[in-house]
Amino acid sequence: MDPHLLRTYVTVARLASFSGAARELGYTQSAVSQHIAALEQDLGAPLLTRRPVAPTAAGERLLEHAGPLLLRLHAARADVTRIAAAPAHGLSLAACPTALGPRVLAALPAAGVTLRALARAEIPAAVATGTADLGLVDGLAAPSDPLRLPDVAPLTTEGAGEEPVCVLLPATHPLARRTGLRLADLADARWLDAPDAALPLTQLRAAAGGRGFRPALRYEGTDVRGLTALAAAGHGLTLLPRTAAGSVPGAVAVPLVAPRVVHRTELVFGRSLRGAAAALAEALRARA
Repeated sequence: MDPHLLRTYVTVARLASFSGAARELGYTQSAVSQHIAALEQDLGAPLLTRRPVAPTAAGERLLEHAGPLLLRLHAARADVTRIAAAPAHGLSLAACPTALGPRVLAALPAAGVTLRALARAEIPAAVATGTADLGLVDGLAAPSDPLRLPDVAPLTTEGAGEEPVCVLLPATHPLARRTGLRLADLADARWLDAPDAALPLTQLRAAAGGRGFRPALRYEGTDVRGLTALAAAGHGLTLLPRTAAGSVPGAVAVPLVAPRVVHRTELVFGRSLRGAAAALAEALRARA
């Protein structure tokens, strides 16, 4: 399957327009039509209806495969380029905000770093495609257990640190004076759904047996300070690593005592590390 034809097909399906795809890709409309016709001939099935422009059943199935296939091709190109290129002096690091704990911040070089705060799900793809030299992801896990990451390309992961987790409560909350909390006892509480700024509710459900944890408010963003302000104001509970939950005005961080889980941070990188990326990885290993 020709990846150029596949890329044209994905663009037409996304825009629902042959002319729109031609403008975006820099082709003539005739060339776009020829690409789609060639792909349909290759696969032996119609992929798009023309009026309106929409995927057929076979086209919908192809779209399910197309994203991962194109990402893998992009990742392969980036991996080869990375090996062939001279070591860069700078460093591009993609990280989710709660992965940037004190240990990580202390390991960063004094200059030459570009730090990109991304959603957890975006970080492996950023490393695979070469838009970041290194990635830092985090999540809830049993002590010493690895995180489960999406399989976007041949990437290497290794532990960069673990710390306890805390439930962040308003200071006036009835549970704020507890010395510890059980996750199962909080399944019916009001929660903040902040998948990119806190530990996701899906992970809490999995740790508590797959039930409860309905969101009272959804927070879309990576600003941890904004999230903790919402928790302090009583809009919902949130689960954070201890260093992120401490010293929030108007809120109390109560340790989670059951189940026995930790906030785990992992370094994500390609098969080879050079220059500043290798130095940061070594510094993190020394502090892990």
